[in-house]
Amino acid sequence: MNNDRVAEVRAFNRLYTGVIGVLDEGPADAEYSLPEARVLFELAHQDPLPVTDLRKRLDLDAGYASRLLARLESRGLISRTRSDEDARRQLVRPTAAGRDAFAVLNQRSTEQIGGLLGRFADEDQERLLAAMRTIGDLVGERRRDPVLVLRPPRPGDLGWVVERHGALYGREYGFGLRFEGLVAGIVADFAARDDPGQAFWIAELDGERAGSIACTRGKDADTAKLRLLLLEPSARGHGVGKRLVTECVSFAKAHGYRAMELSTVSILTAARSIYRAAGFELVREEDFDDWGPKLTDETWRLEFYRGVRPSR
Repeated sequence: MNNDRVAEVRAFNRLYTGVIGVLDEGPADAEYSLPEARVLFELAHQDPLPVTDLRKRLDLDAGYASRLLARLESRGLISRTRSDEDARRQLVRPTAAGRDAFAVLNQRSTEQIGGLLGRFADEDQERLLAAMRTIGDLVGERRRDPVLVLRPPRPGDLGWVVERHGALYGREYGFGLRFEGLVAGIVADFAARDDPGQAFWIAELDGERAGSIACTRGKDADTAKLRLLLLEPSARGHGVGKRLVTECVSFAKAHGYRAMELSTVSILTAARSIYRAAGFELVREEDFDDWGPKLTDETWRLEFYRGVRPSR
């Protein structure tokens, strides 16, 4: 265990709890404790709610949950009944007073968070929210069906592609600065050309950049080149790579290219599997060590039209 990292997390916890004002059970003058407010929040979003589900969401043991609900019921904020379908299941729902109480709490919280965000410029607000999403993705319950969107690059995206290639491939495979320089050159060349025969896509998962790919012209005018396939670690396992490659290949076909080629290295086994599944065939291998470690450079090719090519 890295003690320095543990200390950083503990320092963040102290800062965070201080910022949101929830040390212990909340501010001394709070009308409701934090657990009580959380119950009202959950009931506002699902009415009725089985007590067992409520306990799971708030990570409460049976005894504490019973006492908590009893306090709220004694104040007229909730009611508890037995399920008509299963008498063993207890349902809890907010009363009219409970809904009014939540509305007040919700408005108060909105104003407090708005005041916190208002201390920062728009750019810093975006940084803060991005950091929160990152923490949520890493330590929270991951969505099983995140929304995938492919879009053209916007200002700032191409620089992100270069940075992420350098950082990810450097950390995972030991690629050096020459590799990042190669990526920067490809990106610069793309940005300098106004060519309808090339395209670039940024993949987003739930609004966060998660990958990239580009279709450019190859040395042969009739051959497209697939370049800059990138997947963030958090995007792996969601079909993002397959979708990016499919989009790139479809673009090349639609623009009348006879074939598509790509270059990769043998240690990128996940990418090679995606290429093979898309129909690419390995046509050339060559040893090289330009990026640091000794690698086998591979050229893969996908023929679109083995006979007469459709007219453009």
